[in-house]
Amino acid sequence: MLPQRAAMSAARRQRVLFVLFFVSGLCGLAYQVVWLRLAFAAFGIITPVMSVVISVFMLGLGVGSWLAGRVAQPFTRRTGRSALWLYGVAEVVIGLSAFVVPVLFVWGQSALLDAGSLDSARYLVLSALVLGGAILPWCVAMGATYPLVMAYVREVDHDETTSFSFLYLANVIGAMTGTLVTALILIEVLGLRGTLLACALGNFGIAAVAFAMSRGRAVAPPVTATTAGSEEVAAGSVLPRREGRLALVILFFTGLASMGAEVVWIRNFTPVLNTMVYSFALILFVYLLATWTGSLLYRRHVARERVLSTATLVAIVACVSWLPVVLTDPRLHQSGLGLLLSVFPFCFVLGYLTPKLVDEYAAGSPVGGGRAYAINVFGSIVGPLVASYLLLPLFGARMALVVLCAPFLLLLVPYWRAPSLAGSRRLVAASAAAALLLCSVFVSRSLEEGVVEGAEVRRDHTATVISAGEGMEKQLLVNGIGMTLLLPVTKVMGHMPLAFLETPPERAAVICLGMGGTFRSLASWGIDTTAIELVQSVRDAFPFYFDDAAEVLASDRARIVVDDGRRFLRRTEERFDVLTIDPAPPVQASGSSLLYSAEFYELVKARLAPRGVLHHWYPGGGDLVTLQAVARSLVEAFPHVRAYRSVEGWGMHFIATMEDIPPPDAETFVARMPEAARLDLVEWNEGERRDPVVFAREILSLEMPMERLLNPDTAIEITDDSPMNEYYLLRYMRAQLGGR
Repeated sequence: MLPQRAAMSAARRQRVLFVLFFVSGLCGLAYQVVWLRLAFAAFGIITPVMSVVISVFMLGLGVGSWLAGRVAQPFTRRTGRSALWLYGVAEVVIGLSAFVVPVLFVWGQSALLDAGSLDSARYLVLSALVLGGAILPWCVAMGATYPLVMAYVREVDHDETTSFSFLYLANVIGAMTGTLVTALILIEVLGLRGTLLACALGNFGIAAVAFAMSRGRAVAPPVTATTAGSEEVAAGSVLPRREGRLALVILFFTGLASMGAEVVWIRNFTPVLNTMVYSFALILFVYLLATWTGSLLYRRHVARERVLSTATLVAIVACVSWLPVVLTDPRLHQSGLGLLLSVFPFCFVLGYLTPKLVDEYAAGSPVGGGRAYAINVFGSIVGPLVASYLLLPLFGARMALVVLCAPFLLLLVPYWRAPSLAGSRRLVAASAAAALLLCSVFVSRSLEEGVVEGAEVRRDHTATVISAGEGMEKQLLVNGIGMTLLLPVTKVMGHMPLAFLETPPERAAVICLGMGGTFRSLASWGIDTTAIELVQSVRDAFPFYFDDAAEVLASDRARIVVDDGRRFLRRTEERFDVLTIDPAPPVQASGSSLLYSAEFYELVKARLAPRGVLHHWYPGGGDLVTLQAVARSLVEAFPHVRAYRSVEGWGMHFIATMEDIPPPDAETFVARMPEAARLDLVEWNEGERRDPVVFAREILSLEMPMERLLNPDTAIEITDDSPMNEYYLLRYMRAQLGGR
């Protein structure tokens, strides 16, 4: 038994390490969130960008874990420095990323302007290389932290064999907290770059503590024959080669299935949880909460020497992994809470199983811990890529989850005769797994399948696109969210800004195609018309909504480009008489601020022809401050801005110009239109609105004074760094409390 003083010192040391890894997990999650957002702004709001960020993040963790596990103890023996000193260096490196990564993204954005369109193979490959190179070094440093601190623990306690699970628990709690703090507080209060700075200070603080604790000459534990090359020590016993390899296989597939399933969950749950950043944060929070709860239970079982067997845990996973398939059937319910609870058991069991397997494989060795964790992380790299680029496009959400869950049934085979599954347990596990499998394959339906019969469903690596309905009741859903309808307001988005032009227009573009109503209206003027659309399947759905779609696209003056709107404006040399922007609803949608920000409007100005007109549609639905922020961003960029309420009674049209262009009267509005455009303007109208002049008069009569839309506080503005329309919870809560 250790002397009381030494025991107290060990307890304090354990608490300090717990806090360090908690802060490290919080900062790591925040970096990933902010990097992803900055990458969207620089390289395009597309799934490949998201996949690269997530995959490279996980790749760095795996490489760093493996490398650090191999060098930690040799470094200590050679230099006499503690491995905790190297841990401090790693945290300093991570902190530097807050300053370097944004600069590298800006450089990469400029360097790739000539690399082709967003959907070209050349651009996708080059952007992946640039993006990956920009974040990989810092992710390697993050991955190195586990084995480095494990090596330090072995320096001070040669007999410690469960240090990985202890650090894993602290890191998961930090990541879970970081999910909420970043989404709910930091970005809204500090902005994206301020959040990075706060994280950097956290990393530098961790490094300072690590350097202080590492003073004095360290002694590495002696080299033993039980290395990770053949056999591992686990809980005082030798882990046979077969069990060690099987543990690595399970770790790989748990990483693959959990991260791949997370991608599917996000797409499958979107119709219920919506597209707001808080919904995605909630999914990640529940994922991490369940993982933390499982890890905490494992640590308690270790303390009480009651750890569940791997066979029992694999049997449980083989059953509960099907719950997100069965319980998300829209015929059962469409409750957000129900969907979130369906993933909890699966993540809970993996939260128990993962640190248990690493502890058993490594037995406290940084070499074994680094290798085992790296295998788990490499599975986490493969999972999102397989789910995004193979399973979802080919099979859809439900069968994608079936494929991801299937390996757990196969992993149960080696443990089938395990003593812990003897008797009725084996029968219960087999019956439950078989019943849930059959239900998932032959009975259950996913949210994307629960639409009107006869709907056309298109899938690609970016989204699931559903085209449904007949006549004027047709609808477009992207990942289950309604994008637009066949309404006259979509025609106004095209005709109104063109009618403001005093000279005949030559070229127009619309960012965000939707059903294609605005694109079709612009093309009716007989001018060069470009639609920029992120999702290939949305472009392909255009003929579903309009019988004359083939005729429109047959013209050499109309084209649909699959690209990110900002990316397109940066790389094109064209100047447009009219640019009309129709951001995807709702106004709080994740990533939408990149089409409302001051920086975006600077891009628009550079692509407008002299006396060109910007039309920006505001769909409504946000709070007053969001509307004021959008108005302020426009007014700061353009000296002349007008606002018109929509003829539908919701939403608003903003008309922005660099020169003072007076609005036309109704007669002039119509007189400037070609005959085909006049017919298109009133195509869906009834009654008096069938008269183009009457309808134009109604459109122009709904102007609102801009002064009423501006907040006296000039800081109420949307920028790339401060996406106020997406991060609003604190503002909303203050408004609610102030209203009581």
